[in-house]
This record gives sequence, C-alpha cells and structure tokens, in this order.
Amino acid sequence: MDKFDKPGRACCSPRRDNAHAPGDAACVPVPITPAAALDHGHARRPGVVWFDGGATWLGTDAPVIKADGEGPRRTIRLKPFGIECHAVTNQRFAEFVAATGYRTDAERFGWSYVFHAFVAPGLATETPESVPWWRSVPGACWAAPEGPSSSLAGRELHPVVHISRNDAVAFAKWCGGRLPTEAEWEHAARGGADDRRFPWGNEEPAEDAMVYCNIWHGRFPDLYIGGDRRFGTVRVDDFAPNPAGLYNCSGNVWEWCGDPFRVKSLSSAGRARDRQAVLDKEYTLKGGSYLCHRSYCYRYRIAARTGRPSDTSAGHTGFRVAYDLSST
Repeated sequence: MDKFDKPGRACCSPRRDNAHAPGDAACVPVPITPAAALDHGHARRPGVVWFDGGATWLGTDAPVIKADGEGPRRTIRLKPFGIECHAVTNQRFAEFVAATGYRTDAERFGWSYVFHAFVAPGLATETPESVPWWRSVPGACWAAPEGPSSSLAGRELHPVVHISRNDAVAFAKWCGGRLPTEAEWEHAARGGADDRRFPWGNEEPAEDAMVYCNIWHGRFPDLYIGGDRRFGTVRVDDFAPNPAGLYNCSGNVWEWCGDPFRVKSLSSAGRARDRQAVLDKEYTLKGGSYLCHRSYCYRYRIAARTGRPSDTSAGHTGFRVAYDLSST
C-alpha cells in the first residue's frame, strides 16, 4: 500500500457523532431569503471570475492519495459559471448573520473542533483518538474561533472558519449563489490552464519559506518553523493569485463543494473509503489548509480531496461561493 493510500490519513477534523447532537428546539435552522441576490447583475458583481462553459477535466492520472479517489482524470462538461476570487471572510459572514439571525451548526451544537495549539488550558472536553491534534471546545464557533476567550479582532479579512456545509449553503443562498461543484472548483483553481499540480504550477512549496501558500512548515503536528508567520489562517488575499485571479486555492482553509464525496476505485482502501463516505453522507472539500504538510496530509494539490458530513465544522474549514450565469 502507498504511504498515502490510507483512508482517513489527514489533518482533517473528525466527524460529529450522535452523542454530541443538540437536543432542543433552538436547533431549527433559520429560514434564509436570498434578498441580496435580487440586485446583482453580471457586470456589477465584484470579486467574481467568470468561466466559459465547455470541456474540462476532473482529477489526475498521477494520483498521490489513491484511496481518496483522485484519479483517473476524466472529462467533464461545464456550463458557464462564476466563482469568487476569495474565500468568504469573517467580515462578510458577520454581515450575513446580522441580516438574517442565522446560527451556525457549531453554535447550535455548542462546540466545534479546534487545533490543539490554539486551545486554552482546561477548555477542551475531548481529544478524538483518530486525530489527536484536534480538541472539541465548548463555545468555539465562527465568531470565537478558539473558544469563548477568543475573538475576530484583526482577522476581519481572514476566511471564516468553523463552517459546516449546511452553513455554507445558507450563506450562498442568501447572496444569490451556491457552492461550486468539484469540477468547477478544480477548473477555477487551475485557472482553466494545463494539468498543473498547484494553482501556481508544479513547483513544490519550499519547506523554509511561505512563498506560494499557507500550509504547515515543520514537523506536524507539534513543531512549526514558519519563521515570523504565526500559523493559522491568513488574509484571503495573501499570496499571489492564480492565472485566473483566484487566491488561496491551496492551503489556508478547506473549502466545501456541492458534490457528495464518492471514491471510484478498485483498491480495497478506496472501496473502504467509499463505503464510509456513503454511510456518513459526506460531501467534498477541496484545497487543503494551514495544517497540511507533504509528509502527512499532502492534500493542498488541486486534484486532492477529502469528505466530511454536512454538519462537520472545524477551525480550518471555510468556503467560497459560485454563481450560475443565469442567476446574474
């Protein structure tokens, strides 16, 4: 078996389980009306890159983590679509919450997953055995990323995190969009260009310099050597954009897609991963995060992918919004 060809080998957060499900009437989602979509025109929607329809491809013929279903490469036909240059920021999500009163899944559950290095002593309630660098922290949510003692001060233009797929869908509906499909996300991340490994090309990020993207530098999960950069999220416009003008399609935060996560593979590891995805009703995430490292979670490549149930949230998971041409 390949060193990476193992289901679940990732920096990704664990799943929620029924024992942690909320049990009161406050868990009923707030209805979202897409009022903000009514005045958006194609030429007037800022921060969106538009792509023509046509043939593109999904996946790669050189998969690294085969159990994730990265390959083989297959041809997909896309309709014209738009996708935002940046992941949704804390500032924008705060505007959404102020306008709608929306409560995220993390808020309704009363907790979310926080990376161990960010957790104040005595605050965590659980350390998942399969991914012991995560802690379930009461009160952790988009507005308090490390728990009740934390805030968004200085992080207004960082990507919003602790976002479940359910939350991302609600925001996208409110602003007249939707989540991108995996094929749209890959096409946009490549800039519609060749079969490149990363948004900037094929050059691997250097271990001792953060030139291309925000990923882990050092020995995961207990030694970070990123120089003067504090690990964690960075602004959504940090680092150079790809040829199409999209920022941070590698690293920073995982991004939800609209597709169910499925693995088409004949390997035993791939079949096991697919069974788990079907059982847990998982959806696709792309892009990797600030916790990815080549030695452990080499998922900041364009073809890389993972999946989680739609109510899962963590401190490295966000999203960006896509649009149909007809919606403009």
